[in-house]
Amino acid sequence: MQVILKQDVEKIGQRGEIVDVSRGYVRNFLVPRGLAEMATPGRLEEVRREMEEAEERDRRMAERAGEVAATLNKSVITIEARTGEDERLFGSVTAANIASAIEKARGVRVDRRRIRLDEPIKSLGTHQVPIQVHGDVEASVKVIVVPKL
Repeated sequence: MQVILKQDVEKIGQRGEIVDVSRGYVRNFLVPRGLAEMATPGRLEEVRREMEEAEERDRRMAERAGEVAATLNKSVITIEARTGEDERLFGSVTAANIASAIEKARGVRVDRRRIRLDEPIKSLGTHQVPIQVHGDVEASVKVIVVPKL
């Protein structure tokens, strides 16, 4: 019996796939738990159309991510931080600080969780910061930390 999976089911398939399973498995497990629905001709066409729209949306997002990555790769962001007498930072520069500085300077909103800092920046100078823009698309931003006057 063919069904369309509404969610990922271990050892059966991924969401949106059309799979063949036994009638008892469909009747007793998949349908009562809301994991699958019957594969009617109309529903198959609807699922195919949804998958095409999702692919088109992903393609546009990847295209946009390439443009954003090109902008970020050319960016040099300057962040002012309070320092002590020996030019050590009070506190540190975090991913949230970098994200807000990028948005302010370039008008590009970057999620702070996408900024790949192993640990916060705790020294003055120039630092290369990798950012995962979308999927496999990654950019690198040059961040210059200067003392606040």
